[in-house]
Amino acid sequence: MPDPSTAGTVHPLPSPSDQAERLIGLGVHEIAGIPAEDVRAFAATAGRGRDVLLAVHPDRAPASALAPLLLRDGKPGFVVVDMPDVDRFAPSALDLPDAPLYFVAGLDRGDHMANWSPEEALPALTEEGRTPLVLTEGIHWVLQQPAVLERNLCFMTIGSRLRKADGALDARTPALWISNGTGRDGKERRNAPKVGWCWWGNRHTWLGFASAAGREGR
Repeated sequence: MPDPSTAGTVHPLPSPSDQAERLIGLGVHEIAGIPAEDVRAFAATAGRGRDVLLAVHPDRAPASALAPLLLRDGKPGFVVVDMPDVDRFAPSALDLPDAPLYFVAGLDRGDHMANWSPEEALPALTEEGRTPLVLTEGIHWVLQQPAVLERNLCFMTIGSRLRKADGALDARTPALWISNGTGRDGKERRNAPKVGWCWWGNRHTWLGFASAAGREGR
């Protein structure tokens, strides 16, 4: 079992109302086809003092549209070139609220699981009563709290998996980290936020497993 005491500190998120304004300012509501006032009204239902992430359902705002909105050192986020099917990675082994907007509670970057494989991490999260983040939730988190993505302290979002035509799960698992500007990323993308993937059975010392304590929609 992982030791929760070794988990990295996660600072409180902006208020849900501030998060709503951030999404509106980025045009996420237009991507999702949701009026700005509806986003503000939903954020207000969280109540005061709640440390929750305001998320748009991936059916309304896919990862390919959200990733370029990420920004680090003045450089926009991107999806790796060998993941053209990024939007086909759907929630797996968890149910998202059946609503265009919802809240994600109890975020944890999962630093204590660094150097675990996704195959090892998923049952441990389940035993803790937690569920892994889906890719779009991870992107929303970094949009609202850019500092959560640190060099050598990044995270996987294994709640999103791609099911192949034969019914089997693709061995790739999505992750968010910081580009080194090598290979096909290009030197101009060094230090940019990056949506990529890792193999289901592989371990990486610099990737934890982002998870949540719960989700709720209205």
